Amino acid sequence: MATSRGIGRPIETIRTVILSCAASVLLAPPRDGWTGHRGERNPGRQAGRGLLTGGVTVEASASPRVSVVVPVYNPGPGFDDLISSLDRQTLAPQDFEVLLCDDGSDDATRVHLDRVARNRPNVRVLHLEHTGWPGTPRNHGIQEARGTYVFFADQDDRLFEDGLEQLCDYADRNSSDVVVGKVVGVGRRIPGQIFRRDIPRAVLGKDPLLELLTPHKLFRTAFLRENAIRFPDGRVRLEDHLFVMQAYFRAERISILASRPCYAWINNAGSASSSRIDPESYFPHLESVLDLVEANVEPGARRDTLLRHWYRGKILKRMDGSRMVRYPDAYRERFLDTVTPIAQQRFGPGVERGLAFPLRIRSALLRQDRREDLLRLAEFEAGLECRTEVVSAQWLRRGKLHLTVRVDVLRDGQDALVFAEEPASEAGGADPAAIRPLRWQPPAELGEILPASELDARRDLRRDRLEVYIRDRESRTERRIAGRVAPDLHRVRITIDPLRTFARNDATASGDLVAHVRRAGWTFETPLRAEPALVEAMKPSPLLAGRRSRLVVAPDGTLGLRREWPAGRGRDLAARIVRRAGALARKVVPHRVRGVVAKALNYS
Repeated sequence: MATSRGIGRPIETIRTVILSCAASVLLAPPRDGWTGHRGERNPGRQAGRGLLTGGVTVEASASPRVSVVVPVYNPGPGFDDLISSLDRQTLAPQDFEVLLCDDGSDDATRVHLDRVARNRPNVRVLHLEHTGWPGTPRNHGIQEARGTYVFFADQDDRLFEDGLEQLCDYADRNSSDVVVGKVVGVGRRIPGQIFRRDIPRAVLGKDPLLELLTPHKLFRTAFLRENAIRFPDGRVRLEDHLFVMQAYFRAERISILASRPCYAWINNAGSASSSRIDPESYFPHLESVLDLVEANVEPGARRDTLLRHWYRGKILKRMDGSRMVRYPDAYRERFLDTVTPIAQQRFGPGVERGLAFPLRIRSALLRQDRREDLLRLAEFEAGLECRTEVVSAQWLRRGKLHLTVRVDVLRDGQDALVFAEEPASEAGGADPAAIRPLRWQPPAELGEILPASELDARRDLRRDRLEVYIRDRESRTERRIAGRVAPDLHRVRITIDPLRTFARNDATASGDLVAHVRRAGWTFETPLRAEPALVEAMKPSPLLAGRRSRLVVAPDGTLGLRREWPAGRGRDLAARIVRRAGALARKVVPHRVRGVVAKALNYS
């Protein structure tokens, strides 16, 4: 008790000093001519356009760092958002050029493009004959590019303000032929693995390069030209896959920049990728991609890993329950007529073994051409329901939110995915310590869908996982805020750290909490739910959480996270200072002294 009284007053003084420092930093006027973002001068942005400085036109450089190639055809209002994002680039205007490759647009668009370029010396318009597909316009961009690098953007997307600068700097540091910069989905899902961490030297087949094969990447211009890497001309599906895979196979160094967002990929309901495919015309193009892989990779595990990507994503995922049951009967037959021989001839046992459990079942039925069983499996999957409910929630003094979540996968109110360990006698059980199969017990309506030997899901059950995302209510973008492997999905403990989730200047004020669940290879997305009484009983968020944050329950029982904005800057800065000081103290202060201080502090 004496020890606590002895240090209580100094601790209170420390708190006061921290908050005073925070206030002085926040209230100090910005220095004239500085951006406040990276501490770098950016006179172009002061002028408001990024292309005119102090009323003096900036001349385009003869050899800019990067050429941004944009195929254009009668764009909508999103095109002006793209141009605005280019105007705001932190990269100086003379260090990048924009090539608007017009694929034979109408007269009004031609006039608009010329108007865009008129007052922007680093923007050029290439008026081309109409082809109806972006490949040929992009090839003209490669041919005309003056930049050391080429970046491909689409007409209705956007770049983050420092996107081009970050990409070029990263490519320079790593001598990269290709840089995959972080893409943020707006109204669309971005695969989760590829942007977990920076990878200066990524390896094809080992690192998650295949997760995102869109052309929105940085390429060294000389590398593309020396290797004659081009998009296919004409109306070719998967033309971006063909182009990117050529680059991957020939690149000496591919780099992934995950730590800084570079490109916003906007969902466009009218795009070719959002429409139902025509099987007879689509899958020959898929086979061209498979041919490219087989021509560059010897038979074996690496080839199987690469081929598995397209088998999983372009065939088997189009056969999941929610899709298959919605296909008209005639379309479903056309689809299966086309993909069954491809599955039988192009994807062998090595490809199938690496699939997730439900995809292995689909693959086995597809390769055996058991169409009625495929439809019954789809009907079963379409009836699955995943529920996630927070059963306990509390703030920890260190500023983190601790949740316990219960996950259930149901069908008609009953546990839908039941697994049973094979008895030792049936497993040849001479060795009681041997790992026995953990087999799925299909419901009665599926019958003996496959031999028992093909229903072992133990490997996939070890990968059961719960991840929590926050979905911005305005932009509909998602970010992962917590997650863990969960051997027991009925009781999963996760921790959310608001101070690490939200950057200092992050304007997110509220968002819905969405659970992504993996159960034996089946995947689900569902709102996180909680009882109002549980949330109402929670204490306020502590100081070390930064801006005040709280859970909120909507009338339908779904859960959200709300944080104060723009208020709370002093509290946020104080929390960051204290945390940094704590991290330093853990390195230099003896453990016993830290324990005394921790007991004396009461952050609230």
